[in-house]
Amino acid sequence: MIIRPESPLEFMFIHDLVKVAFQTAQVSNGDEQNFVDKLRASSGYIPELALVAEQDGQIIGHVMLTKTWVRSADSKREVLLLAPLAVALQHRCRGVGSKLVLESFQLAKNLGYNAVLVVGNPVYYSRFGFTPSVSFGIVHDPPIPDPYVMACELVPQALVGVCGTVSLG
Repeated sequence: MIIRPESPLEFMFIHDLVKVAFQTAQVSNGDEQNFVDKLRASSGYIPELALVAEQDGQIIGHVMLTKTWVRSADSKREVLLLAPLAVALQHRCRGVGSKLVLESFQLAKNLGYNAVLVVGNPVYYSRFGFTPSVSFGIVHDPPIPDPYVMACELVPQALVGVCGTVSLG
């Protein structure tokens, strides 16, 4: 399996992969594929951090890390958003998602980013070091239950003193 940046020629295929992957997700709003397009069109898009997993010439997984901000009354702190993570159904439970996340974290760290936020399943994302963002003083607006909004420091102590509100979508 190869992990590499996505190519514009693959955007339509990735759109379909994400759509189909989230049809069988535990939680989905049915719009994740359009969210990918929205993130790509935003100023927060980082092409080097939009990755695909390829096996035998086929894309079997996708992950994006894009810029977002934690805002307070007197500050605005840039962090990354992990969203969405998608793996083709027939390739799940084989480490594809984990490899995508870990590779994206290493690349992000190499590019100078130090923290990542995600809205997702705490059982899954805790394996990568995610903990509830509220423990750092970061809350989501509009409100999402605390266990599902999580933060991960790529650099130790990166979120010390960071508190405020984030809107992840």
